[in-house]
Amino acid sequence: SSNNYGPYQVPEKLIPLIILNALEGKPLPVYGQVEQIRDWLYVEDHARALYTVVTQGQPGETNAIGGHNEVRNIDVVYAICDLLEELAPNKPPGVTRYADLITLVSDRPGHDQRYAIDASKIPRELGWQPQETFATGLRKTVQWYLTHRGWCERALAGNYHRQRLGLNR
Repeated sequence: SSNNYGPYQVPEKLIPLIILNALEGKPLPVYGQVEQIRDWLYVEDHARALYTVVTQGQPGETNAIGGHNEVRNIDVVYAICDLLEELAPNKPPGVTRYADLITLVSDRPGHDQRYAIDASKIPRELGWQPQETFATGLRKTVQWYLTHRGWCERALAGNYHRQRLGLNR
């Protein structure tokens, strides 16, 4: 499937990391030359697609599930900043605009520039389409993280400190 996003996503991933860092006035890291593109799929749409495949699909068939929302990572970060300006206007001390926290960082070794799949089969053969646009899903996601700060704090407790997992250091 496409990159999933939505509630309960581990804070190492781009969208929750940007939301939580912004709310705390921390840098908003964006890799490399800011040209990475991902197709984004709201998690509830993914669940609905899986249900559609299980109930209507043919055994043994392959179904790629896509959001039809290809967006550059830098544009995702700017969209989150815009939503936070509206939904969380009381910024941390010293922050005038959330977008001012955007910080370009060295790219990960082997980081793909674009993730893309051909997800044309599932709408054509099973009639499934995502219900959320990237804008509506992102708004729901930002709102969820704003109202579930306790979950975020528990997810960040212990040894995890928002570092990118899986890198050799």
